[in-house]
Amino acid sequence: MWWTSGRCRSDARLDGKTVVITGANTGIGKETVLDLVGRGARVVMACRDMEKAKAAAEDIREAHKGKDGVGTVEVVHLDLCSLASVRRCAKQLLEQEKNIDILINNAGIMACPRKVTEDGLEMQLGVNHMAHFLLTCLLLPRIRATGHARIITLSSLVHSRGVIHFDDLAGEKSYGASDRYCQSKLANVLFTKELAERLKAHNISDVTVYAVHPGVVATELSRHLDSGVFPGATFFWDRIMKLWIKTPEQGAQTTIHCAVDEDAGSETGLYYADCRPVTPGHRAQNADVARRLWEVSVQMTGLGDYDPFTAPNTTSITNL
Repeated sequence: MWWTSGRCRSDARLDGKTVVITGANTGIGKETVLDLVGRGARVVMACRDMEKAKAAAEDIREAHKGKDGVGTVEVVHLDLCSLASVRRCAKQLLEQEKNIDILINNAGIMACPRKVTEDGLEMQLGVNHMAHFLLTCLLLPRIRATGHARIITLSSLVHSRGVIHFDDLAGEKSYGASDRYCQSKLANVLFTKELAERLKAHNISDVTVYAVHPGVVATELSRHLDSGVFPGATFFWDRIMKLWIKTPEQGAQTTIHCAVDEDAGSETGLYYADCRPVTPGHRAQNADVARRLWEVSVQMTGLGDYDPFTAPNTTSITNL
């Protein structure tokens, strides 16, 4: 609820830091960029619609015009429906960014009718989890080399209702729009849990990772509700539910907290809501499922033998 919304209390600066965030041309992502640029960060917005992204970047520059200690904002192309686009984006970022201090896997889709990505992945799992999994793995050598870095992945409270359908990840046998959204959000939490475990196993202690529930937020995620849930669902969401849910600025607070808060910097692998760690659903605590999902994700994204925890910090991802 908006009236109990947590707020980031840290006034930490990000001067000289580079942030990469996906899907930041609207909603929570745009509000996150607005805040982090105000703290002095160089923020790179990785978005599918370049015209909207450029317009959002200009809005953010205009909002900070005349202020002191402001960072910069840039835009790169990223289509999470295409693993080839993810690889191109990662290559561009590795070529142009000497450091990546914070990676925010923010973009997502919700409750859409069954579709598949360019690579044949079920759309919600493909966009919300698989593409971000690949992007994170490709950028991880640079993130490791940067040090004192953070990786934040947006999930949702509904992860607790999710089940990983290992026998039908493509949704060919059975598909429910809400069910598959919950699955993708569970995957986000499991990914964060397993990423933390693997970083620990490789003695990498200066990269911390977070899964975030932003709250129920008034954003464009509701655009598929009519076709994915039931006719009239979008009207109900936009006209009634929005009276009770968070604004995008409020929804961005937990992401910002995990990106800048000093105490959060000593924590890793946890799930956050309203700017504090909370216990995730029981399925999100299953280490065996988290490990299996990682292995399946490696296979489905074509990473092969590539190991992001030991790979050299170079710009070359030609063979991936």
